[in-house]
Amino acid sequence: QVQLMESGGGSVQAGGSLTLSCVDTGHTHSSNCMAWFRQTPGKEREGVAAIGGGGNIDYADSVKDRFTISWDKPKNTLYLQMNSLEPDDTAMYYCAADFVLGGCSMAVKFGDWGQGTQVSVSS
Repeated sequence: QVQLMESGGGSVQAGGSLTLSCVDTGHTHSSNCMAWFRQTPGKEREGVAAIGGGGNIDYADSVKDRFTISWDKPKNTLYLQMNSLEPDDTAMYYCAADFVLGGCSMAVKFGDWGQGTQVSVSS
């Protein structure tokens, strides 16, 4: 069973950087598509970035050129490097995983989710 645990959130000033990590503690190696999502109170959850087992990557327009998603499969760990952070990036960040037959993207209905890690960016 996939069990996802995020870490790395925190409080930073605008322009700062953070790196989020998400470990699959279940060690099932059953996922071929992983992603980061974020949500703020009163708003719908939105996709941030997704990465497939073949290396294809999908980013939200709002984070392109600032965020980088990567997947260390031997370590069962997904990363999100976030640079040039803005107050609008403040949210709870969640990682998600699933096995898909088609392409990997943020449009996938992911079945496994972590508990989230909070990112707060002050101006």
